[in-house]
Amino acid sequence: MNVTFIGLGIMGQRMARHLLNHQLRLTVYNRSPEPVRQLAEQGARMAVSLAEAVQEADIVFTMLASPEAVEQVALGDEGFLPHMRSGALWADCSTVNPSFSRMAHQAAGQHQVHFVDAPVAGSKPQAESAELVFFVGGATSDVEQVIPLLKVMSKKIVHVGEIGQGTSLKMLVNALLAQSMVLFSEVLHLGEKMGLSRDFLLDTLPGLPVSPPFIQAKAEKIRQQDYAPEFPLELMYKDLHLAALTAYEHQQPLFLANLAKELYAQAIQAGLGREDFSAVHQWMGGEGAELKVSGGFNLNTLS
Repeated sequence: MNVTFIGLGIMGQRMARHLLNHQLRLTVYNRSPEPVRQLAEQGARMAVSLAEAVQEADIVFTMLASPEAVEQVALGDEGFLPHMRSGALWADCSTVNPSFSRMAHQAAGQHQVHFVDAPVAGSKPQAESAELVFFVGGATSDVEQVIPLLKVMSKKIVHVGEIGQGTSLKMLVNALLAQSMVLFSEVLHLGEKMGLSRDFLLDTLPGLPVSPPFIQAKAEKIRQQDYAPEFPLELMYKDLHLAALTAYEHQQPLFLANLAKELYAQAIQAGLGREDFSAVHQWMGGEGAELKVSGGFNLNTLS
């Protein structure tokens, strides 16, 4: 089987590496060359253009940062979709809005290409250990075709329903993540103001039944003031923006998600966009907080 993987960022590079461990011909393409070089050293085939990357592929995976990036890479003037073989399958693992997935499906159909939306739950550690969860939308026959490859990269696959339903569930998951991180940060700051030690709170709160499991890992990042990106804050902001757009399409108010979106936007303005989304905790600490982040940003330097 010929498989192509396009988009070798924090997630994609690790996902593609798992595919290399199985008996298939893997072609990789990425805008920046270093991830391509690393995978080529492990046996992947390098493509120098999008057209070359997909022309022999049975299945094409995309793992890109935004709907705009997917649109440019797949549907743009130099996009790959017209160069895919008739009957091949495109699995988009990017986190996009459901209406975009439905549009991509229609565009794929015009080229006799099958399509599934297959975003993932999990971040860098889960991609590294092949413990992602895939939320898949698409026809059963198409989903069954891609499942053997998804299993290589994951611990669970959920066929949610028709096209766009995988991205719908992913949108809900990330909205919960974003708001839960803000809520935890808020109560942690309040606890410290009331005289409880930070270490006590970080040891106690994440283990309580009211705290989601992911908070335990983020609590350690806060403790160490280590905001190396596992899931960049700017992408969490993007996902909240997509949720707001989707809510508008359905005339559904999103009171708290939109408030969280503005908090993440302020954190980006403060220079934290490339840090892990847990860095919103430091922004919420107020203008007296000293931010120790990988880019060296210090909130006290703001005028």
